[in-house]
Amino acid sequence: MQFFSMKECDLDGFLANAKMNLANSHPGDSLNDVSDFYTEIVGDRHVADLAAWHIASKDYISDTLKLQQSFSRDLVLDFGGGIGTHALANAMSSKVEHVFFVDINETNRNFVEYRAKELGVEKKLTFCKTIKDTQISKFDTIVCLDVLEHLADPASQIEIFNEFMDSNSIALFNWYFYKGEKNEYPFHIDDVEIVEKFFKTLQSMFLEVFHPILITTRAYKKN
Repeated sequence: MQFFSMKECDLDGFLANAKMNLANSHPGDSLNDVSDFYTEIVGDRHVADLAAWHIASKDYISDTLKLQQSFSRDLVLDFGGGIGTHALANAMSSKVEHVFFVDINETNRNFVEYRAKELGVEKKLTFCKTIKDTQISKFDTIVCLDVLEHLADPASQIEIFNEFMDSNSIALFNWYFYKGEKNEYPFHIDDVEIVEKFFKTLQSMFLEVFHPILITTRAYKKN
């Protein structure tokens, strides 16, 4: 609330219609560049949507944090980290040396930096707009959750991740290539050819690492 200079009594309204407000802000097929939506259009609506989703999905997020805790170590890339729940948890881990939080949305980056300072872990995080800005050649752990379905070409993105991994690196991915029953996720990719290309690329480059938690997030190493 302090970050947004918001009164406590306004918080419920900020969150109540978050998903609808974000969906309604999407320009549909007139959008030429997917990244423009997250850099130029969403403003703080994306933070509101993510915060509301975290509250509604706390059990699922709890399990992803448990999964992350079992795999994360040393240099961590958190790609498209949103409001920073997983990046901040990694920063608190004794097994993690440093977290590079990458998000194209400036409001998200600023919000997570604010949260990091409040939690006293700001020295373990670096905030960047792109992976290139991290100036790191290899990561030990890559976390990319609830992001791939937002990208115009998710296959190309996991090819990039592959380049930043070595044989001991682990990547945590999930995806939701679905626009919803009532188009409540217009910013998700569901094109059949794009999705098929993604799965073919995933299978050619990565080998799944088993974990026992019953969630959609998967762990991968280089094939």
